Amino acid sequence: MRQWEKALIGPGATFRDALVSIDSTGAGIALIVDSERRLLGALSDGDVRRALIKGAGLEDSASGAANANPVCADLGQDRATTLATLRAHSLRQLPVLDGERRVVGLVTPADFLDIPVRTNWVVIMAGGKGERLAELTRDTPKPMLKVGPRPILDTIVGNLAGQGFRKFWLAVNYKAEQIERHFGDGSNLELDIGYLREAKPLGTCGALALMPRPEEPFVVTNGDVLAKVDYSHVLDSHLQTDADATVVVRDYQMQVPFGVVNAEGAQVTRIDEKPTQNYTISAGAYILSPSVLDLVPADTFLDMPSLISGMIAGGLRVRLQRAEGYWMDIGRISDYERANADFSSTFQ
Repeated sequence: MRQWEKALIGPGATFRDALVSIDSTGAGIALIVDSERRLLGALSDGDVRRALIKGAGLEDSASGAANANPVCADLGQDRATTLATLRAHSLRQLPVLDGERRVVGLVTPADFLDIPVRTNWVVIMAGGKGERLAELTRDTPKPMLKVGPRPILDTIVGNLAGQGFRKFWLAVNYKAEQIERHFGDGSNLELDIGYLREAKPLGTCGALALMPRPEEPFVVTNGDVLAKVDYSHVLDSHLQTDADATVVVRDYQMQVPFGVVNAEGAQVTRIDEKPTQNYTISAGAYILSPSVLDLVPADTFLDMPSLISGMIAGGLRVRLQRAEGYWMDIGRISDYERANADFSSTFQ
């Protein structure tokens, strides 16, 4: 919220001071902080009202009526997590703290209704055939398969549009006419949608050579991944660094279905029964700076891992950012069936 600093009052503040602060912001809360803005307590309008009913005076110290351990958000926390916290606790406001418990912001549900427009472009790789999905993609490109009531690509575009992104490029090849007919130029969605038309399959990033050079870092995501990723937060984090690329990653666990034998020569030292291996995997989403396009050759098949490897070999900085929440790469029939089962509880 704007002018959130007006919600801050000192440890010696009275109930009158708290009411003046609450009235000035309209947020329904005053935050008691020390001289370094470290949070000492939160005082809601309800806390003040109850204290006055019990006999406190307007000039009495308000600190004793404050909640010393209010629910707070961490600085850098993504919007989805913050909104989920507000909803889970039925809160009207949520202080934002840095690592030293200093108050650096105050968010309210209204902040999620006023989403700023992002001028950064989004590129969605939607040209794949989806051969592992066999009969499902014989007549339909994989991004247009329905998960829940609408095509996968509808959900991906809608999620990004809901975060303020307006300019989209869809890289298309297999049965591209179905995608273009469905989305058109995006005007019916109040979006600007263009197409990177591959004359032949160009991999997961080769189509970037067909795109005009943007002036700002841009989002690249796969057209067959359903995920609850706060791309706006990832982009902001990228912009705060001097990175050339950000790779969105997530944790992935894989259980070995057998006992794993550890040995030294012929001597068995330990048997681990069905151990779980932990990996950090790419979530199929990236932020790239415009200069990266210099590394994408024209009319050449190129996958994103090769591009990232070339960047690293060339001394460019590639950072990672971990994403939590729902994620499903729809590459197999079992994934497609799982996504349909999950849809109603995960996406609206």
